[in-house]
Amino acid sequence: MHADFRRGLWYSFALSILLSYASAFYVPGYSIKSYEDDEAIPLSVNKVYSDNTQLQYAYYDLPFVCPPTGKKHAGLASGRSVSLNLGEVLRGDRIMTSDYDLVMGQDQECRYLCSHQTDRAGVRRAQQLVEDGYVAEWIVDNLPGATSFVTFDRTQKYYAAGFKLGYKDYSPTTGKPRFFINNHLTLVLRWRKAPGKAGDNGGKVIVGFEVYTKSIGSEERNNTGCPRDVHNVNQAMDLYIAPNNTNLASKYPGSSYLPEQDDIDDGSTLTIPFSYSVYFREDTRVEWANRWNMYFNNQEESSRIHWLAIVNSLVIAGLLTTVVVMIWNRAIHGDTKSSKDIPAEEGKIRLKRKKSRNGSRSPRLLEKGLSGLLGPEGSADNNDEFTSDDESIEDITGWKLLHGDVFRTPAYAGLLAPLVGSGTQLVFMATGLLILSALGILNPSFRGGFVSVGMGLFVFAGLLSGYFSGRLYRTFGGLNWRKNTLMTALLFPGLLFMTMFVLNLFVWAQASSTALPFGTLVGLAALWLLIQLPLVYGGSWLGYHFSQPWEHPTKTNSIPRQIPEQSWYTRSIYTILLAGLVPFAVIFIELLFVFGSLWQDKSGYYYVFGFLSVVSLVLIITVIEVTIVATYIQLCAENHHWWWQSFFIGGGSALWVFLYCAWYYFTKLNIQGFISGMLFFSYSLLACGVYGLLTGTVGFLTAYAFVRRIYGAIKAD
Repeated sequence: MHADFRRGLWYSFALSILLSYASAFYVPGYSIKSYEDDEAIPLSVNKVYSDNTQLQYAYYDLPFVCPPTGKKHAGLASGRSVSLNLGEVLRGDRIMTSDYDLVMGQDQECRYLCSHQTDRAGVRRAQQLVEDGYVAEWIVDNLPGATSFVTFDRTQKYYAAGFKLGYKDYSPTTGKPRFFINNHLTLVLRWRKAPGKAGDNGGKVIVGFEVYTKSIGSEERNNTGCPRDVHNVNQAMDLYIAPNNTNLASKYPGSSYLPEQDDIDDGSTLTIPFSYSVYFREDTRVEWANRWNMYFNNQEESSRIHWLAIVNSLVIAGLLTTVVVMIWNRAIHGDTKSSKDIPAEEGKIRLKRKKSRNGSRSPRLLEKGLSGLLGPEGSADNNDEFTSDDESIEDITGWKLLHGDVFRTPAYAGLLAPLVGSGTQLVFMATGLLILSALGILNPSFRGGFVSVGMGLFVFAGLLSGYFSGRLYRTFGGLNWRKNTLMTALLFPGLLFMTMFVLNLFVWAQASSTALPFGTLVGLAALWLLIQLPLVYGGSWLGYHFSQPWEHPTKTNSIPRQIPEQSWYTRSIYTILLAGLVPFAVIFIELLFVFGSLWQDKSGYYYVFGFLSVVSLVLIITVIEVTIVATYIQLCAENHHWWWQSFFIGGGSALWVFLYCAWYYFTKLNIQGFISGMLFFSYSLLACGVYGLLTGTVGFLTAYAFVRRIYGAIKAD
């Protein structure tokens, strides 16, 4: 078996290297949209978001921007909601058509949009969003509007999705902070000739959408509302309404100090003019299929770090592989080989006794503390005559002595079976997502696709979840399979749904677009109860009634064996922490990139799914090997409570990942506000729980197969 194991491991490593080359490959779409000259191009507005908070807001919900007029642009009425997939809704997208006029090939030096009046509350809201560093996301031809940057050596340009709502500086006279809104936008659309027949007919495709911002005060504009000189601005648009001293004096009578900021609403407003410019520029350096590469900044540098992560994980997995092979060759393989022709008596394994140097049989060993192993106490009288050539202690102690207890049904077996079933559901979902992402089918151009496809895979994997849970439940001797089915279908998904619902109440209170609409919650509940639950029921019915329970090679004694005192490193909490540290060491480098895309740099996109697939594959191999080693050590310590232990060992790295999240929050992030902090730790805890359930299931199934294999190689009643 060890040769097959090594061969399979090398095949896995070879597949890992091949997958890594898929890290930058993606399928950007199934059809190319080309535009003719003078054809209208729709521009959609989406949301505003910040790296400093977890709350997002729909763009048209902001009280200080131009509201939609309802007029048609590019054949669509402004303010109309664009249909979204489930993933887009879950990530907080609220895409709507806008009043911006874009016509292919027609530059516009300036176009006046509107002058919007906002009250003191709206100004304070704008100041707060600027203070928190919010950026807006607009979309043209499925490309997010981007802020353009160049590298330090000025050899490469890259994009950051979104553009700043405004900026903050300090008054040179008073030193107090001032806030300015970016109310003039320069939209640059880069195009090239469309490929194929569309290009021969004059079609053009958009390969870039850049947004350049300016803050221009009302005094800098002419009668049309456009700036007198877009390129030379002397006064910015200050987000400030002078305090009403008369009302403040009446509110604070007799006070010598009147606050500048106050909640009083006296009807004062600030008029903010909005305008924009449009320019079309040909760019033949960027192919349409590669237009998203501009959003993947620092590719060369990050690729080197990803390769370092792969080398780190392969080294750890290689060391563990050596340990597993040594265990198999020197301990298990040798022990089982010497036990194959040994008869069993009274349910106990009887081992051959080695001959001493003079050719006579050595007496049986009797060691205190090991009562009832080979015979009654006092059956040996010549213990002092044992030499190094006689039977070694390993031949009569350790894992072989547990043959009558190792397959004893664990405590809370009715809970373990549903958890393992849900874990197999997650394994199927994660495997499908990684394969589709590495192949490029799931990519940033498929907005919300990762979450939508993941949800679909999870729901339809309920059949697999029910099957494994039902079969394992029958193996444990369970009788009420319908109860097990309901626990499998409701326990883990129910906890997820209820947690998300409670968190959603807090987000609702903040009027954030991150809050799931009531209709979406109803849809998720329908997916869960009307589709997944019947699938789990069908899978459980197949697994319980039509599949045989997994056979165990040894019989279980009626009386449980007493477990001797354990060493500190074999006790549950220490074993889980120590064993979980090894898989965490495999993934902690790659986690920096994942966390950066999720929390720190939301304007970027995580795109190296090929590297992530490699690291994930090595992670699973590491979990398998760590579980084998830890389970073998536990059995050698004569502890037959390995069922739950193997599950927790497999998922032990989730504890380290959560601690890593906490470290990342306090050292790398600048998240502000109680709600945002609560959302961060809640989502992190949910993610670590999902990860722990997935890896715990892998660990349990590995240990189960390992224990059945080694005890199947010995003869015992």
